[in-house]
Amino acid sequence: MPGILLYGLTSLLYAALALHFWRTRWNARPPRERAAPPVAGILAWERVALLAPLALHTWLLYADLVAPQELRFGFGQALSVMLWMGVLLYWVESLFYTLDGMLPLVLPLAALAAPLPALFPGIASGAHAAEFEFRIHLILGMLAYSVFTIAMLHAVLMAFVERRLHRVHAQAEREPSGPLGGPWSSMPPLLTLERLLFRLIAAAFILLTLTLATGVLFSETLFGRAFRFDHKTLFAVLSWLTFAVLLGGRTLRGWRGRTALRWTLFGFALLMLAYVGSRFVLEVILGRG
Repeated sequence: MPGILLYGLTSLLYAALALHFWRTRWNARPPRERAAPPVAGILAWERVALLAPLALHTWLLYADLVAPQELRFGFGQALSVMLWMGVLLYWVESLFYTLDGMLPLVLPLAALAAPLPALFPGIASGAHAAEFEFRIHLILGMLAYSVFTIAMLHAVLMAFVERRLHRVHAQAEREPSGPLGGPWSSMPPLLTLERLLFRLIAAAFILLTLTLATGVLFSETLFGRAFRFDHKTLFAVLSWLTFAVLLGGRTLRGWRGRTALRWTLFGFALLMLAYVGSRFVLEVILGRG
């Protein structure tokens, strides 16, 4: 396992960038109080700077999960992979959308998750870890978790934007020229954010469906029985049903706004309980690491 200093450096770089984006975007003064126009989008040097902790994080995950002979995977590794992929997906996403407000949300979480594999080594995955079916199942599961994480952060960002818009509308009667300010002035329209949110949820839902399907198909190979129903399967299925209802409600009833936010957060909470929560109980509370 790589030295703890590299984990600390990765976490520190994420945290420093999170502070930078919070100060220059979320906590920026309104435009009328400064001479320079508000920053719109990620600057070139900021995009390059984001690659530094991302590259370090990539190498750490490779050294921890791919290089060793024995695969140890627990809640620390799961969260680290989720946030690594979350930052990577956001970096790519930011090439097409102006979403500065996402960075103060995702980077602090990445700073917290990056060193977790060093603190919680995880549980040995056993002989089935070398099986091709297990690796496909694991990759699909981590992809689903990661895209759902970005979708959840998008939902939270939409809630901030909506709240900010309500405040601006309330101030408009007293101060008609009052701007949104900060990152909000350069954000895409709320409807665009909403469409992007449901695209992410739909993509993550497909990945979760494939994860459950491969788990059922490969259950005998992986676990020695045709079907394994436990608390992880239960919460995963409940999460799948929650997002199926959300997507159905969006298509048939036009669900949006706070309704979509509540269903997204509830489904994500169930998904976290399915694997990360159960592993946390095993490794930290019960000490079976």
